[in-house]
Amino acid sequence: MQERSGGGGRRLIGQVRTADDTARVTTFELFFDLVYVFAFTQVSRLMAETHSAFGILQALIVLGLLWWTWCAYSWLANQAPADQGVLRLGMSVAMISVFVIALAIPEAYEDLPGGWFGPIVLVVAYTIVRLVHMALYLVAARGDRALAMQVLRTQAVAMAPAAILLLIGALIGGAAQTWIWLAAFLWDVVLTYVSSRGGGGWRLYSPGHWAERYGLVVILALGESIVAIGVGVAREPIDGAIVLGSALAVTLAILLWSAYFARIAPAGERELERRAEAARVVLARDAYTYAHFVVVAGIILAALGVEDAMAHITDAEPFGWFGAAALGGGIAVYVLGTVVFARVVGMPWQWIRIVAALAMAGAIPLLAIVTPMVALAAAVVVVALSLAAEGGRRARARARWG
Repeated sequence: MQERSGGGGRRLIGQVRTADDTARVTTFELFFDLVYVFAFTQVSRLMAETHSAFGILQALIVLGLLWWTWCAYSWLANQAPADQGVLRLGMSVAMISVFVIALAIPEAYEDLPGGWFGPIVLVVAYTIVRLVHMALYLVAARGDRALAMQVLRTQAVAMAPAAILLLIGALIGGAAQTWIWLAAFLWDVVLTYVSSRGGGGWRLYSPGHWAERYGLVVILALGESIVAIGVGVAREPIDGAIVLGSALAVTLAILLWSAYFARIAPAGERELERRAEAARVVLARDAYTYAHFVVVAGIILAALGVEDAMAHITDAEPFGWFGAAALGGGIAVYVLGTVVFARVVGMPWQWIRIVAALAMAGAIPLLAIVTPMVALAAAVVVVALSLAAEGGRRARARARWG
């Protein structure tokens, strides 16, 4: 069947319907994301169990691998809606493989006695996810030679060498595995970027679908921060301290939601709609695929800090360096991620947020010596004050310019 286009309507290539500029997120994509909810929880668990800076680095590498798989399918679903037979079938296979990755995360760097070798299981499942993505993308790219060549070029120069490095790292093990896996992730990320200069042959049809897709993954990550509240106190008898701590933690999650969705997310979608073709692809790549990793990583780190605080919310002892660094550092990384995103989509530098991020990072030594309850309250106050100052500044600007 020949391609049919025009008027923003559907276009058919082979048996796969391509997207148009009115496409939105399908229910199957939402279903697909459920496996990442569990995966994010497993990443937080890995961080908590290692309880060290090196362990956090290891967990962030795994989070990066998960992020890269999720981003790959976000591009695919913008090319062709995910609720079609062949895409739905392939993404179902990918879902199973991502779930296997999540199951293997606790054994990512240290295999447990019995069963299969955990690091190899993770690498094999990850490679399957990427190969399925490549096959589906080639199906969706039928009739578009430039796109098909871009898919193959990216897999050849970025994905394949990275997968080989992951396998080598898993076989070597020890501390070297961490650095080899980090190199593999960075190779994939950097070479994907290099091979997509000027937008490459990639396509982005629907700005609405794209912005909504990334907003939903931010929601998933924020959901992990809510889960962290309950995990920290799930087996404790409820009392006033737990209720107050929970109220502070949920308030913090709401403030982080507001910092993204109520302030900067709409600007991203508007800028995507304003741009066309290669310029739109470049913006989607830089502001979303890359900058949003910082946003999500910050949320996961902050959730670790919240979980640690809630686990000791009734203590009169100091919070400690690990929890303080996770809470303060996570919020700082998240806020800076929103600053980068806002700037890339054309907003002015968010200086109030930069000051708030520096304040949270600089306050880590103080958070470490106060109680967990006070540390949570301090985080809420800093984020709330920065958003209030930002809102006041915008209100004055609107009044000045009418």
